[in-house]
Amino acid sequence: MRDGGRDILVAGRYRLLEEVGRGGMGVVWRAHDELLDRPVAVKEILFPSDADTERRRRLCRLLTKEARSMARVTHSGVAAVHDILVAGGRPWMVMELVEAPNLQQIIDQQGPLVPRQAAEVGRQLLSVLRAAHTEGLLHRDVKPSNVLICAGGRVVLTDFGLAVDRADAEARLMECSPAYVSPEQAFNQPLTEASDLWSLGVTLYTAVDGRTPYRREGALASMLAVLMDEYTPPRNAGPLRPVIDGLLRKDPDRRLTAAEAAHLLERLGHTGPRRLKLFRPVRVAARV
Repeated sequence: MRDGGRDILVAGRYRLLEEVGRGGMGVVWRAHDELLDRPVAVKEILFPSDADTERRRRLCRLLTKEARSMARVTHSGVAAVHDILVAGGRPWMVMELVEAPNLQQIIDQQGPLVPRQAAEVGRQLLSVLRAAHTEGLLHRDVKPSNVLICAGGRVVLTDFGLAVDRADAEARLMECSPAYVSPEQAFNQPLTEASDLWSLGVTLYTAVDGRTPYRREGALASMLAVLMDEYTPPRNAGPLRPVIDGLLRKDPDRRLTAAEAAHLLERLGHTGPRRLKLFRPVRVAARV
């Protein structure tokens, strides 16, 4: 990447090559670590032109918080964080470069997954969530666009920007994806690990049916649907139906536990292919 004809080198080490994703908080670059001679992803904060000092500080804290959350979870389903540094007056996060389509892109371009493919995605996602929960973290934003499916079958959960410590798990609805929030979150009640499991259930439903059960026109309508509506049973869930139904119980105390869901998903995995090798190449548009 060039700026006025010059290559941009961050902190004298990370050469930015190509923008691969952009979101509300910043941009992700494909980059090269000149010291270790390896490809990396570099996440940069983008300050809005009208951002005051306090908003800039808040964005910087959010990136630092995301990096720390990711670094707390040691799991193959989380991109490794290599570094966080300050350059040009703002933080940059350096992490493992994972070049893979997300689950939403696969659904949009190839159609819904078959139940056993979805079960394997769910099995790996649940393993990531259990690792995060063991560290006291709630992800709070599990959805298909935050799930990367690598060519070799590895599933990676991204975007820990909304992750919170279990001890400080107040619901902040405006930051979350309304069609995937749990009923307790929509009620602004304290969150638990069960809230992430609800979002996993909605993700699995979307994976096999190609549609989100509670998506309506507008954020408020989606949240009201989560609170009040019964979902239309998934048409294509097959043997995955008991997992989806168990995760989408509105009462978190009646929802499947992580151990119960893991048992069901493992059982499905034992009767089908383990590797997710049936996906055709998909155009990748990375998320921030």
